[in-house]
Amino acid sequence: MGLFSTDDDDTTKTPRTDNMVSNLMGYLDTRIDLVRLETQEKVKHVFVGTMHGVAMATIGLMFFLFLNVFIALLLNDVLDSSFWGFGIVAAFYLLLLIIFIVGVDKKMFQGLADKLLDNTIYKSDKRQA
Repeated sequence: MGLFSTDDDDTTKTPRTDNMVSNLMGYLDTRIDLVRLETQEKVKHVFVGTMHGVAMATIGLMFFLFLNVFIALLLNDVLDSSFWGFGIVAAFYLLLLIIFIVGVDKKMFQGLADKLLDNTIYKSDKRQA
């Protein structure tokens, strides 16, 4: 019996260490599966939220466009013209654009975004108690 013996009396592999290793591997597999499931749930949540937001934005945009066409046609009728209503609505939005370019700072929107999105990652984490 030498140094490189292959006898079964190796003391480093006992039933207890085999059990601990298998328990550790089982724990790691379970933990990986849990992380995968949590990631899948978060991705699904983001996907559903994005699709909901896109649908709401599309419906809102259509409402906004048709409301502006309605206002322009109403102004055309009131002014007894076929184009002044559309010109007035277009001038209103041009004025609004100029006000935003000249007077509104991006920092205002940054502050609003900071306030709305502050700690949203931690609020959605169900493991925090």
